[in-house]
Amino acid sequence: MKTCYSSTVELRQHFARVVETHPYECGWGNEASFFVEAHDAEPGTAVTLRVQVSTDGIRCIDEGTAVDVMDSTFARVIHFGGFLRLVGRARTAAENEAGVTTSVRLALKG
Repeated sequence: MKTCYSSTVELRQHFARVVETHPYECGWGNEASFFVEAHDAEPGTAVTLRVQVSTDGIRCIDEGTAVDVMDSTFARVIHFGGFLRLVGRARTAAENEAGVTTSVRLALKG
């Protein structure tokens, strides 16, 4: 029988320009799904997030998966190290940096 676990990584967290979620230790899992919600984003704000992996939760590198967040979205990840996190930027249509409030949940199976 598989083990399943869900965690709220960020809950209605406001990020000014740069989005960096806390690294979450999940090395026991075989697969992970990030569920991302943007709350009350200004019209024309685009948020692109990349999945990052890490062995120690300090030095993170891009895994290769990226998602554009309009209202809500998800990203699936397999073959990852001990920690996962999301990073990215919020930008307006005029390419100016913007702030965004997001919730991020992580579902793990192993």
